[in-house]
Amino acid sequence: MKVNAINDTETHIQLKDKEIILVGTAHISRDSVDEVRRIIEESSPDHVCVEIDQTRYKTMTEGQNWENMKIDRVLKERKGFLLLANLVLSSFQKKMGKNLGVTPGEDMKEAVEAAKDAGIPFSFADREVQVTLKRAWSKSSFWNKNKMLAAMISSVFSKEELSKDDIEKLKEKSALQDMMEELAGYLPSVKEVLIDERDRFLATNIFKAPGEKVVAVIGAGHAKGIITWLEKLDNKEIPDSLDDINTLPPPSKYKRFLPWIIPAAIAALLGIGFYKSGWNKGFEMFFYWFMVNGILSALGALAALAHPLTIILSFLAAPFTSLNPTIGVGIVTGLFEGYIRRPRVIDFENLPEDILTLKGFYRNRFIHALVVFFLSSVGSAVGTFIAFPFLLSLIR
Repeated sequence: MKVNAINDTETHIQLKDKEIILVGTAHISRDSVDEVRRIIEESSPDHVCVEIDQTRYKTMTEGQNWENMKIDRVLKERKGFLLLANLVLSSFQKKMGKNLGVTPGEDMKEAVEAAKDAGIPFSFADREVQVTLKRAWSKSSFWNKNKMLAAMISSVFSKEELSKDDIEKLKEKSALQDMMEELAGYLPSVKEVLIDERDRFLATNIFKAPGEKVVAVIGAGHAKGIITWLEKLDNKEIPDSLDDINTLPPPSKYKRFLPWIIPAAIAALLGIGFYKSGWNKGFEMFFYWFMVNGILSALGALAALAHPLTIILSFLAAPFTSLNPTIGVGIVTGLFEGYIRRPRVIDFENLPEDILTLKGFYRNRFIHALVVFFLSSVGSAVGTFIAFPFLLSLIR
């Protein structure tokens, strides 16, 4: 395999049976959009691959049908964290794109349009976004999910704005590599799914694309990984099957039992307290557990500006839901908040704009219920880890 980097955007790769032109873009760069069309028109490839999946392309071109999204169904199906992460990520991309006058993903749309205009066959080379997000979520612990959401939320509401020059620097491979390494150190499980697996997925679909000359429009951050995988595929070091990374991994035995360990330990401590130290000490331990867990969960709901009744419910429910891994306090508070302040039609209509601002997160009843779910859950989790060592010390 021969690799010839023409510039920071365009890389030509000669395999045994075909030539591949990688076009590395910054997804919210106007220059990237223009470069995509120019390269496709000038190279006249047999096929064009784009780093997007069918679902995301349909959403970009037709819009998201939020009216069919029910907050109660989202929380009951345990998709609250996943949907909130989706919304925050969308908000971050929209915010950067709005500052530069470019819609996120416009480079991919332009690639499809350029291929259509030239009568060139094209294909969507990326894995379905829901599979990617669900795999990332299933590999993340509760705390890693919170870390990811906290980092994303802080990015959304940061006052710092990226200039056009800053965005163009995202196409520099060295800068992107530094970002990838930072992500790997911060959340290794998410990096594996969002970057490593997708590099392989994209490379395999590009490798299998028909024709002797293929143009592949990708985010520049994937270029290095894709080249590595293409070499392995060209040398037949790996199979070109993607079945192992295109489905949800089965939960491990460890993960099946983990949600029960902490509740069982807390219940055991309380039981031992009653048995060894008598009713007075047992009730003291239970009272401490109730107050710490309940207060911190209620403070989370208060920080989310939940309805007063939701805050009270959070205080009363958290100590008991923490002992039951089948239902979290966030599900209870999120459902109750969504019932008291039912999302209106205007909330769904304004969702694309409301996710751009902190005010919108609190004003929009649909997003607000998710924020209540998230912060009350975090408060209860923190309360559990604060109370556990103290309860342990009381029975020594």
